[in-house]
Amino acid sequence: MHIVIPDDYQDVIRSLDCFATLAGHQVSLYHDAMDDAQVLVERFADADALVLTRERTRIDEALLARLPKLKLISQTGKVSSHLDVAACTRHGVAVMEGRGSPIAPAELTWALIMNARRQLFPAMQAMYAGKWQINLGQRLAGQTLGIWGYGKIGQRLARYAQAFEMPVLIWGSEASRQAAVADGHRAAESREAFFSQADVISLHLRLADSTRHLVTVKDLAHMKPSALLVNTSRAELIAPGALLDALNSGRPGFAALDVFEQEPLIDPHHALLQHPAVLCTPHLGYVEREGYELYFADAFANVLSYFSGEASMLANPEVRPRSS
Repeated sequence: MHIVIPDDYQDVIRSLDCFATLAGHQVSLYHDAMDDAQVLVERFADADALVLTRERTRIDEALLARLPKLKLISQTGKVSSHLDVAACTRHGVAVMEGRGSPIAPAELTWALIMNARRQLFPAMQAMYAGKWQINLGQRLAGQTLGIWGYGKIGQRLARYAQAFEMPVLIWGSEASRQAAVADGHRAAESREAFFSQADVISLHLRLADSTRHLVTVKDLAHMKPSALLVNTSRAELIAPGALLDALNSGRPGFAALDVFEQEPLIDPHHALLQHPAVLCTPHLGYVEREGYELYFADAFANVLSYFSGEASMLANPEVRPRSS
């Protein structure tokens, strides 16, 4: 069986313990970010299965039509909008998905909050340049942490906040607000109150048609001039251009971002990378060794189970398992 794994940016997948489960199969790995359809066709043409790293490669109708040999796409984590499942079904390509974990993204979110509030990045840059104590950060204790989306990541973040003596304010669905209150937190009286009362706001929503561009310039204008907006979920949750406009208007005063509308973001002159009030990381929320072992162990096990006729994690069960 020929298994193709694109987007191994760090060239680390071969170093994972779970990679040994693919012994005996032909495996092709690519380490760049590629969106040229012709190049993707050439790389994937002989593949029986693709193993996708989250949403790094987009698979659509046009690409699938040029891959008649492809039988399976094994997705690390959950399927998202990068993958046209209906088109896969029409072309007889099975789609299997794995599990997610809230641990690494919650930890990365908290690291961004601490770094942004204490202004560590500019302080460290200055120190390496021979300067000493150039700025004055803020402590977290006593500041209100606003969390939009009280799922597994939001709940974990709320527990971190309690340890740092930060009151927690929740916005989201009625079920989310009720769950937060049951856990001893406060639900915002309104969307406007949520944005205006929180000192730090962190977004933890899945990207869907209902959440795309959900956060608007009007929402951000309600934030305090001293407030921090953190986004480690998806850039498209925020309306295009809204965050830069809001930052340039002074509300909020700061932002910390791990996600961007176009990734990889490698233009050092990009407005967000150049903005003095923005702290950026290169979509590291799920990128750590234990998480990779979880995601790829699932993805590789799904490949092997599919071709043995025992697939159980099909996102399109209409496509029956078949041999390689």
